[in-house]
Amino acid sequence: MGSGYGRDIERLLRDAGCYPVHKGKGNHEIWFSLVSGRNFTLDRGVKLRHTANGILKDAGLEKAF
Repeated sequence: MGSGYGRDIERLLRDAGCYPVHKGKGNHEIWFSLVSGRNFTLDRGVKLRHTANGILKDAGLEKAF
């Protein structure tokens, strides 16, 4: 299955102008989205495409996986 979607999600988020606010617990980070105007959680270890798309939705972006 590979190493997951973490790097791909981060690339899409940065391209959309999102940026990390602070570290969370484990491999989670809190990010801010300029698109949605709110904070959301990024799990760098995400392995399911549904979860990956959910993170993008929280950021106000379209599905990519």
